[in-house]
Amino acid sequence: MVEEIENELTEQLFDAVLSLEDKEECYKFFRDIATVGEIESLSQRLEVARMLRQGVTYEKIVEETGVSTATISRVKRALEYGEGGYNVILDRLGVE
Repeated sequence: MVEEIENELTEQLFDAVLSLEDKEECYKFFRDIATVGEIESLSQRLEVARMLRQGVTYEKIVEETGVSTATISRVKRALEYGEGGYNVILDRLGVE
């Protein structure tokens, strides 16, 4: 799956993200590169992953985050069958 997005432009983007030194720089960069809606969407997906990992029901996730069940299903599929990116981050954040 990684091959689908692997190219020079994506490499440049990831290098840029990895060069950010603190949250303030993250806020500045993401405010410039993405819309508020895009940032909120990414943030919601991470929260959905956290909640799924903790065994929260779809109904409760919809209620608390406002995301669709389709989004929850996509995140769940990624958690179970994806590249492992959510799990790496959730482990680093100490989410069980």
